[in-house]
Amino acid sequence: MDSIETGTGTGNIGAGDSGLWRVEELGSVFVDALLDVVAKVSGFSFGVMPSLSGEENDFDGMIGIMSFNSNKKDIMIFLSAEENDMRVICSYMSGIAQEEVTKDDMYDALCELVNMTAGTVKLRIGGEDYIFTLSVPFAVNGDNISIITKTRVNVFSRILGTDEISVRLKIVY
Repeated sequence: MDSIETGTGTGNIGAGDSGLWRVEELGSVFVDALLDVVAKVSGFSFGVMPSLSGEENDFDGMIGIMSFNSNKKDIMIFLSAEENDMRVICSYMSGIAQEEVTKDDMYDALCELVNMTAGTVKLRIGGEDYIFTLSVPFAVNGDNISIITKTRVNVFSRILGTDEISVRLKIVY
């Protein structure tokens, strides 16, 4: 098994020599990375929030997307937030007053969160056996955006935040 260090201790991401990552274990590495990144860049102490049935499939608001490719498995990372929540996060990240934060600022902040999360995951699970290539992050905006994937893929989705603001992390591989 391949072992990794996470914020909650050591976890296994491999299943023998197959190189297949277990969704909950890999997902927990992304969650830990995002929690650490948000705390460092904004000062917020996010936690894992309860999710509602079906909530994992549709997105509202802004979405940051990045491809996380390796010699073992390719992953798509999605991070979404409502515009008002992203405005608050961006303000804390940049020091710009909330009323002065532009959509471009929010897109930049969202892409930076995705990029820093992916980079943190890369450092935590990287090593001689894993070679990673990260794409340039990009953002989309809209209402009721559905991310449709093949039926035989692994999907991990969590909502992270506080009582006032939240983001949704989704990885597909």
